[in-house]
Amino acid sequence: MTELRILGVPGSLRKNAYSLGLLHAAAELAPSEVHIEIADIRGFPLFNQDDETNPPEVVRRFKEKVRAADAVLFSINEHNYGLSAAEKNVIDWCSRPHNDNAWNGKPAGIMSASTGMIAGARAQYELRQSMVFINMFPINRPEVMVPFCAPKFDAQGRLTDEVSRKFIRDHLVELARFTRVLKHEH
Repeated sequence: MTELRILGVPGSLRKNAYSLGLLHAAAELAPSEVHIEIADIRGFPLFNQDDETNPPEVVRRFKEKVRAADAVLFSINEHNYGLSAAEKNVIDWCSRPHNDNAWNGKPAGIMSASTGMIAGARAQYELRQSMVFINMFPINRPEVMVPFCAPKFDAQGRLTDEVSRKFIRDHLVELARFTRVLKHEH
């Protein structure tokens, strides 16, 4: 079986964000034929349509990573019932201009964690809505939403909750399967 390359996109600029902890857990739990590269989204300027045809170097490099990936794994934060500004900014930069949408046709996984009960569900829904327009194909199940997450991470930011880790493992197995179906590798 050929190796699959998945680009992990965090939903926060914070060094110890829960979304980053989920991505580290995913990299650790990925099936042996799956490699997850965790992207760094710090340093992106705010999207400005005046610059979309000549984006900054950080955006160009990131778009190349998206194109080179077989799939994308979003680990998002929910801010004010929606996506974080940092993640929305990355999505906008990489989808523009319309004839240069790096997300086009990519399979995607979505994870979220929150200190509250809803666990990022509203932000996941907002991301799914955007994926319709940018032509991404998210897997539907198993969902990964980690509620009341603070005690589920240790002091180093490692996800220790075994139930959540199982959902991530299962999510990655399905993302790999779905990616191979879309690539016609059975």
